[in-house]
Amino acid sequence: MRVGILCSRVRIEEKLLFAAFERLNITPWRLDERAIAARVGWYAPDVDIVLERSVSTSAGLVAAQLLEAAGIHVINNYATASVCADKVRSTLALDVANVPQPVTEIALSSEAALEAVERIGYPAVLKPAVGSWGRLLARVNDRDAAEALIEHKTVLGGVGHLVFYVQEYIEKPARDIRAFVIGDETICAIYRTSSHWITNTARGGQASNCPVTPELAAICRRAALAVSGGMGGVLAVDLLEDPARGLLVCEVNHTMEFRNSIDTTGVNIPEHIARYALAAVEVAA
Repeated sequence: MRVGILCSRVRIEEKLLFAAFERLNITPWRLDERAIAARVGWYAPDVDIVLERSVSTSAGLVAAQLLEAAGIHVINNYATASVCADKVRSTLALDVANVPQPVTEIALSSEAALEAVERIGYPAVLKPAVGSWGRLLARVNDRDAAEALIEHKTVLGGVGHLVFYVQEYIEKPARDIRAFVIGDETICAIYRTSSHWITNTARGGQASNCPVTPELAAICRRAALAVSGGMGGVLAVDLLEDPARGLLVCEVNHTMEFRNSIDTTGVNIPEHIARYALAAVEVAA
């Protein structure tokens, strides 16, 4: 069986994935998307399956399309990745599946964005429609702050600032939850705790084990199936704990980091991913 791992940068996660496959007697082939120059119709790398682990979302999406056009199974596939990479699309997919999430409004002008913030109420959160690691998130506490931030985004311009993604601020505990879904099974989860309202571990949040309750497993399964067209995949679901409504899905990630979650949970995440990938090849065959 020939396994490829698509990555320009070999981070700790990719090293762990290479090692996990080696323990299963598979030596993966590293595919660097920066080296891809593919003539349409001729691109056919000698692999059966590829794990897409690109740091660049846009490069990963293009590479997934090229690989799938060559008949290669990709995890996560382009359809799933393209939904997860776009907060508008993922929010709509979760809504169609009736997955509970924070109240969200999408606006396409500065005037409409201010109206959306006012409807949701203060504080509100403005996010880029595309992005990760908690970058460019902003909590606006009053109208003055909203007007200033919206004006800055409008003047800066660029694709990332032309769509206004406005969400209610959830008065959660000083933590959120990241759960790991492989296929449609929630294998483990962590709390990410921080004194700052942004709790991403990339921004200093501290990881601790979060028990996978039946409620958590069920909502994560629903979220994973919603963004993947019912197929599942290798995904991380981020959730907020609302005092009144319970668990709310904040977003779903398709190339998640997991280095801080293995020892924390006691679950061998890279081995779960490797076994899932190998099983997917057998099913496809």
